Amino acid sequence: MSAVLDRRAALLPGRFEYLMGLYAENYHRLTRLFAPQKLVVGDYVSDVDDGLPVHLVVQECHPYTLELELTYGFVDAQTGRRAPSAQLRVYNDAHVAEALHCHPGRHLWQVLGPFPPAHTVFQHRLQMNGFLARWLEYLAEQGHSAGTLEQVSK
Repeated sequence: MSAVLDRRAALLPGRFEYLMGLYAENYHRLTRLFAPQKLVVGDYVSDVDDGLPVHLVVQECHPYTLELELTYGFVDAQTGRRAPSAQLRVYNDAHVAEALHCHPGRHLWQVLGPFPPAHTVFQHRLQMNGFLARWLEYLAEQGHSAGTLEQVSK
């Protein structure tokens, strides 16, 4: 019986592999949706006349990585910032996109505390990146694309 269980465990992906797969899926969703690797630093808006303009801010471009913020035009009454919001890091060489945090103006340590257990950090990363996957899928269904993205002049 244990031989069957051992083989089954070998066939099922571990949680780390699942998270890395989610990062890869998010990269492909994001690049199909907005092609951020072709954008320059700046603010962009995608408006498909549904009353929910999507804001994409390309904060930094490096040879292999991009720093992005993806958000709607809603303003959170408590923080004064747009929400929901996701801070993203895109690794073009590895073809992965990671949601670093999904709280406006807050970093992971501010949400989870200074020394959270590894399991807590891992669970939080799964939640954030699962949220990002669903959000990118929803945006594509609503008609957002690189073709609807326009750079905002300041």
